[in-house]
Amino acid sequence: MRKIFSRAIEKVSNENEKIVFITGDLGYNALENVQESMKNRFINAGVAEQNMVGMAAGMAYKGYKVFCYSIAPFIVYRCLEQTRNDVCFHDLPVFLVGNGGGYGYGIMGATHHAIEDIACLSPLPNMTCWIPAFADDVEYCIREIVKNNKPAYLRLGLGNPYPDKALQISTVNHVIVSKQPKITLIALGPIVQNAIEAVKELDCVDIFTILKVPVAEISGELEQSISKTGNVIVLEEHVQRGGLGEQLLMKMVESGVRFHNFKSLHAKGYPTQLYGNQKYYQEISGIDAKSIALVIDEIIQNF
Repeated sequence: MRKIFSRAIEKVSNENEKIVFITGDLGYNALENVQESMKNRFINAGVAEQNMVGMAAGMAYKGYKVFCYSIAPFIVYRCLEQTRNDVCFHDLPVFLVGNGGGYGYGIMGATHHAIEDIACLSPLPNMTCWIPAFADDVEYCIREIVKNNKPAYLRLGLGNPYPDKALQISTVNHVIVSKQPKITLIALGPIVQNAIEAVKELDCVDIFTILKVPVAEISGELEQSISKTGNVIVLEEHVQRGGLGEQLLMKMVESGVRFHNFKSLHAKGYPTQLYGNQKYYQEISGIDAKSIALVIDEIIQNF
């Protein structure tokens, strides 16, 4: 999604001269076009992420809309105090961009993973987290972030184009429409690709993606699917606590959405204490396509 992101930033920054872009000395072979286009509105703050967010808050206070870019664990964990105190408490338009969310940086290990980022940021005042599931979502999310003019976090990963090109993108998207749905699967981020792979031989699973957390509401189409199937699977490359599953479950209960079964498939951390690539971490967490297919089969057998 990096290069798609950079093209979208170039486009929106050309439309609005109040947009500033700051990088924490990252983005090589992806952001050169942004630097060329934005000129003095493109700033390399160096390896000083906390200072970058504090500086962005000052610029936002003066009327700018500021994107701060780094890899996800650096922009989230290193800067959490500055994000909370300087940005969120003052409701300023500072937009954090984290590349490689979840286990995206694989073999580099836990220090370079961001599997608690939504839990850290989504409870902060005025903060909204945006998690594109497909490459096509990226520009939509960026435009919503700029339009809302409030603190935001954009979590990037590796996303394919939508399987249905005619889909009208919104914060809740019905990606796979089943003729005889028995399960409603709701995914957060590019991990949805594993779900699509898992159901390729089936026609009984509705697949939705949610791009915005906290979850503001249960869309009518999603509620209808849950009411019809009664079986809900939430899939995310994030720990269970504070993730989409917990937040969605609370919203469903508050909204009176009825269901029979609720299954959370999520990042399990590091149970083997071994290093591996992103695929390896997904497998040990049970969020790879094969594991998802087994969960779906078990639910169908007991339907």
